[in-house]
Amino acid sequence: MEFIWAIVIGALYAAGLYMIMRRSIVKIILGLALLGYAANLLIFIVSNLTRGNPPLVPPGATAPIAPYADPLPQALILTAIVIGFGVQAFTIVLFRRAYRSFGADDIDELRTTER
Repeated sequence: MEFIWAIVIGALYAAGLYMIMRRSIVKIILGLALLGYAANLLIFIVSNLTRGNPPLVPPGATAPIAPYADPLPQALILTAIVIGFGVQAFTIVLFRRAYRSFGADDIDELRTTER
């Protein structure tokens, strides 16, 4: 099963990088989103998630009772989702403003200094 997830994550990274290298602004935004999804999925798969009890230490014990769920990967993924959403919102607003100013969504047309 890990082999299938490795192929899916690799395909998401490859598609994201391919779309970032395109000249259209919309494709760049979609590529950033795909890279974020691939990173979240990678953290999720690598963390070796298990179904178990919450990681609470009972009174009188020194460690949680196994099996317990590790909350760190879930917190990292949630943080990455929020940061990724913020970055995507910023790029959408930035590129929308550039499109209004220059009237084009091609990166090469935005490089001209004649305007």
